[in-house]
Amino acid sequence: MTTATAPPGAARFWPLIGGLAWSEWVKLRTLRSSYWTLLAVAVAMTGFGGLLSAAYARHLTPASRAALDPASYSLSGFFFAQLAIGVLGLLVMTGEYATGSIRSTLAAAPQRIAVLAAKAGVFAAVAFGTGLASSLAAFFLGQAIFAGKGIEVHLGDPGTLRAVLGGGLYLAVFGLLALGIGALARRTAGGIAALTALAIFLPVAAGALPASWQSSLVRYLPTAAGQALIGRTKFTPPGPLLSPWAGFAVFCGYAAAALLAAAITLHRRDA
Repeated sequence: MTTATAPPGAARFWPLIGGLAWSEWVKLRTLRSSYWTLLAVAVAMTGFGGLLSAAYARHLTPASRAALDPASYSLSGFFFAQLAIGVLGLLVMTGEYATGSIRSTLAAAPQRIAVLAAKAGVFAAVAFGTGLASSLAAFFLGQAIFAGKGIEVHLGDPGTLRAVLGGGLYLAVFGLLALGIGALARRTAGGIAALTALAIFLPVAAGALPASWQSSLVRYLPTAAGQALIGRTKFTPPGPLLSPWAGFAVFCGYAAAALLAAAITLHRRDA
């Protein structure tokens, strides 16, 4: 009688990933910058979301009332929060290159793809948890503001829970995109420049295109595609968006491409 056993590769892979994930968690939670950056995410998402909701409610007109999606608009602080979570995603990679500790990391775990996977997994979990908690706080604050105008919504209303969940998912995926860019750039300054261009200057430049191009191109840009899951906020580009989950799939594709390029580069280049 024979007993089924796991393939030797699988038997070694999961303990390796578990150990690497624990190591990355220890690194992330022992850095003071992690706490400050995650606090900035929460403040940006909730504080700026509340300020933008209050400004919208103060200047409400019949036309703007009809165009308002209260759930999505209350999450407008994502625009500032994405920059904070993006910086943290960059630092997960560039911080080790700056201190030279990446050499120790790769010497202890030569399986470079597994190291990248552990970093991405731990960071995605932290970013999603922070993003979701911040989205919930921003949503409830926004609805408390809009309640004075009689236009608030509740989590059980159609599309509302998806928008709030989308805020957390958007920040997690944007952070992974930043992590991939950080692995490619290896330098924090260069990574921040690339991330700023992607999040701010690329949408602005696309807005200068002819209207016929905007309707077909802008919605496929990374941030516009990702925003489709949240809905129309203060910073949603004009024109039609992709459907929520299709847009999120496109956004995930950008992050996956960045991580794949990072994996190839990490495997081929010296630390």
